[in-house]
Amino acid sequence: VFVNPRNAASGGMRQLDSRLTAARKLNFFAYVIAAANDFRLIGASKEAHWPPKTQSESLLTLTRLGFATRPEPRICNGIEELIAFTKEIERLRPDLPFPIDGVVIKVNDRDRQESLGSTSRGPRWAIAYKFAAEQAFAKLIAIHCQVGRTGVVTPVAEVEPVYVGGATVTRATLHNYEDLFRKDVRAGDTVIVQRAGDVIPEIVGPVLDNRNPQLPLPEVPTKCPECGTELVRDEGFVALRCPNKGCPAQTHAKIMHFASRGAMDIEGLGEKQIARFLELGLLTDLPSIYRLHTHREQLEALERMGEQSVGNLLVAIDGSKTRPLDRFIFALGIRFVGDRTAGDLAREFGTLADLREAKYDSLIAVSDIGPRTAGEIEQWFEEPGNMKLLDELLDLGVSPVEAEKPVGDLFTGQTIVFTGKLERFSREDAEALVLKLGGKAAGSVSQSTSMVVAGPGAGSKLAKAEQLGVRVVSEDDFLALLPEGLLG
Repeated sequence: VFVNPRNAASGGMRQLDSRLTAARKLNFFAYVIAAANDFRLIGASKEAHWPPKTQSESLLTLTRLGFATRPEPRICNGIEELIAFTKEIERLRPDLPFPIDGVVIKVNDRDRQESLGSTSRGPRWAIAYKFAAEQAFAKLIAIHCQVGRTGVVTPVAEVEPVYVGGATVTRATLHNYEDLFRKDVRAGDTVIVQRAGDVIPEIVGPVLDNRNPQLPLPEVPTKCPECGTELVRDEGFVALRCPNKGCPAQTHAKIMHFASRGAMDIEGLGEKQIARFLELGLLTDLPSIYRLHTHREQLEALERMGEQSVGNLLVAIDGSKTRPLDRFIFALGIRFVGDRTAGDLAREFGTLADLREAKYDSLIAVSDIGPRTAGEIEQWFEEPGNMKLLDELLDLGVSPVEAEKPVGDLFTGQTIVFTGKLERFSREDAEALVLKLGGKAAGSVSQSTSMVVAGPGAGSKLAKAEQLGVRVVSEDDFLALLPEGLLG
């Protein structure tokens, strides 16, 4: 029996053999019509609209088409009705035939949904209200140290197996040593365990009534548990960190990050394979990934590998050599550089060679990069070991694809914000046009905003632009500014 239905379903959909997927007897409840072009409702009543004008009408349409939907959704008017509804669903939660972790509140009108648009993280017209996480009691066996890819040392609790939030938990995060002492958690305690967001296991705190008064306070480590290097605490930070770049735990975590889907996306090089290859000495650092082809016979001889698996892995490794520059920058694991910052750096500097030469003043000039991040990037590229790493990767054939260069300079030095509904193209396409013409597209209005393009339904952004005296234009005015022929 599968313990976690979410993982069982996602794993089932990824089976290469469709018969294995069929054997899991998966079903689903439809909840949205994402897109359906050239479609008409045959035999529908005259009242039926296509496309549906509201979220509630979408659900009704899906039901008429024969899809399974849930009876719980409700149109609420005002915050009081919303609060009452969330409390009602929370009461029903234990009796539902599937696990849930909250309620999604959506704007009903589809036109308003489109006007509100989305950020990179999700739609502005919907928000998840999360219920309190399920909790359970467990015995805390021991507190271990875990070293991440940036060297941060995190305390992790080992607990007796306990079923909570749809999964059996044996390890749970304690975040950092300051948090550990604030919660006053000790090995031997009975502790309260929950899965934050019904995903990440964490320790809420101890059950003090059950504590043995003889239990000692946990010791704060002074040396890295993996390599023995003296730990440091950077000024202004709570976390302890191992400064040894060659620390084996960091190497493992760095390779995992480098090969992950959002970075170099090397399919077949997952956590277990990386650990196995490190143990055998087949992997030692990032460049060693691109030397695995020299160990093909040894790889094929490993249990559960074989010729086809190894071949697929090597093809995936070879394909990763030409990932876009922003993904390569993100894959390097530079402190404070997430995927969005990596994209900003790629667009600003265009090539890896130019980024390598960038100094603090040019880095701080990049929009949304602050002093701390700029300093960390400059320091990373000044370290001889990191320069050697880049040279090795390039020598092994890694060749990041340069960021697309602007085709014009119409918006050079300008930051443009789009708000409201756009009629001629999507917001993503509009922002891409700004980038093509040398400008920057932002999601919020500030003193540095050069122009706001406002369509029907524009709200708080338009008001703020008017308050700050920022230039506001219509979509037609914006189109009139574009060079002839750019839209095809």
